[in-house]
Amino acid sequence: MTEATDLRLHIGSTVGDVSAFLLRPPNAWLLYVLAHGAGAGMHHAFLDNVSAALAAQGVATFRYQFPYLEAGRRRPDPPPVLEATVRAAVSKAGEIVPELPVVAGGKSLGGRMTSSAAAAAPLDGVRGLAFLGFPLHPPGQPGTRRADHLDNVHLPMLFLQGTRDTFARVDLITSVCRRLGPQATLHLLDEADHSFGVLKRAARTPTQVMEWLASTVATWCRDLIGSPGRK
Repeated sequence: MTEATDLRLHIGSTVGDVSAFLLRPPNAWLLYVLAHGAGAGMHHAFLDNVSAALAAQGVATFRYQFPYLEAGRRRPDPPPVLEATVRAAVSKAGEIVPELPVVAGGKSLGGRMTSSAAAAAPLDGVRGLAFLGFPLHPPGQPGTRRADHLDNVHLPMLFLQGTRDTFARVDLITSVCRRLGPQATLHLLDEADHSFGVLKRAARTPTQVMEWLASTVATWCRDLIGSPGRK
């Protein structure tokens, strides 16, 4: 039976605690520390659905709130607070599930803050970073400045992006991954937007999109850490 556990995550004396949630399938071979996007918390439908799809692949997920959403605010915390939260989540995950290899990342802002933290200093025990829609630039303001810090990330990185993502123009995210070389792997989902919603002509159901995301993450992670969980 899949284990679902509500937890508390301590960030520091000036920030306090935030909510966290562990979803662990009985056949877990990997733990993904999964951060939420800017506008929705750890129990947003997207993260619930992708976590369930990952569980079906034997991937446990550790989700957590950033302090601003925990406090009911809409404006994200300053980057140092967000990065400290990422670091605390990775550390907590290693404590509660020490037997599983760990990857980290998340949706949009959560993924970018994970990579920013990793660029500043190594994330303990993390084997790679997986991004579910890396927010390369604001909509209508194409650029690659938000990816500059990725040159200082010394981990393999997986980018899952939609071809209609207004936060990451395809040619720009492709050029970023090309610049990063073999350290970066890019997979594009045709007709998907930043939330991985797809047009009808894409002939994929929402369930199939979640399965694609989960299986792509799982396959990349198996290649990263070896053969555990391979079906």
